Amino acid sequence: MKIAVLGAGVVGVTSAWYLARAGHEVTLIDRQAAAAMETSFANGGQVSTSHAEPWANPATPKQVLKWLGREDSPMLFRLRADPYQWAWGLAFLRECLPARTKANAAQIAAINHYSKAQLQALRAETGIQYERQARGILRLYHDHHALGEALAAAGAERQHGVDLRDLTAAECVQLEPALSASTTPIAGGVWAASDESGDAHKFTQELARLCAARGVQFRYGSRVERIETEGARVVRALLGEGESIAADAYVVALGSYSPLLLRPLGISIPVYPLKGYSITLPLAPGDVAPQISISDGAHKLVMSRLGNRLRVAGTAELTGYDNAINEVRCRAIVRRTFELFPQAGRPEQAEFWAGLRPATPGGVPCIGRTRYANLYLNTGHGTLGWTMACGSGAAIADIVSGRKPEPDFRFLGT
Repeated sequence: MKIAVLGAGVVGVTSAWYLARAGHEVTLIDRQAAAAMETSFANGGQVSTSHAEPWANPATPKQVLKWLGREDSPMLFRLRADPYQWAWGLAFLRECLPARTKANAAQIAAINHYSKAQLQALRAETGIQYERQARGILRLYHDHHALGEALAAAGAERQHGVDLRDLTAAECVQLEPALSASTTPIAGGVWAASDESGDAHKFTQELARLCAARGVQFRYGSRVERIETEGARVVRALLGEGESIAADAYVVALGSYSPLLLRPLGISIPVYPLKGYSITLPLAPGDVAPQISISDGAHKLVMSRLGNRLRVAGTAELTGYDNAINEVRCRAIVRRTFELFPQAGRPEQAEFWAGLRPATPGGVPCIGRTRYANLYLNTGHGTLGWTMACGSGAAIADIVSGRKPEPDFRFLGT
């Protein structure tokens, strides 16, 4: 079939790869001049298969209340006159109920594990390079109450087959010696030994190159304005300047912008932008920065070594489609980074970035069919787009091809 994939972030490009691999004729469309130039450009770098607990969990509402009024808080709600924001926020609170959190974690774990296997197979098949580090992810905690909650959550995650190991403070420093210079106390941690990290931007651009070698056509610099339908089918996607593209099937992988394209079709999905920030620090010989990827539980930050750079990303800001950089929030990330790693380069050289994560209230992405027979979705991955990309791409290729995907996941329309 001729298939149009709308969106060339990490999820759109992996979708194109697996669809082309399944024998389809694929065209990938994106408004940017190259792949992975928006949300996939400077994310935290973690492929965190072990991270099954969603942001919406029973502990979050109390934390959000504690952070109210703080411009540098890990999670910031900027209320707007936007009914979609209010609806998303209310749904988020509902997903914090224990039973909902447990069900969502099972879904996230299922797609994470499948995605890890697909990434491993892709790497073996292609030899793709992307500054990969396979030393696991260390989740750090700085007070014993937070550590106790984390150890309890880790016990629940182990029920989904996640390999997690509890560590004392001394064991954390032994695992990552750069922590020995930390100016903030460490209570302990949880080590996900089988997790990894890497540059999602580099991965996506390399995979786009491999897609082109497989015959995938790219339409960069083309904004999808709307989708036209006749009866129960999509007949074309209208681009800017009067252009259009017709295909047998369409996959919407436009991240946070997916619901804006779908609403005129009468399709409502619970996706809303959750702005995240990152800093990138260049590292020189003699700088002391972590080699292992780290998650800072108290500040909702992740840190990944990408060759001679340190990427630190995180926080969440519910502020609509505003992707402007808030320097207060970025400088808070810089400050926290140098509390943990005082010799990790020079703070004045930090490069700031912000991107819009396509978040669902419960953290479970929207993958599968729609009410239109030839229109499919692969969006809503939130903070786990890089983690879930290969599994989501392989699954949507199966669905479009009329096959049942492997993971035990709530695929739409199946």
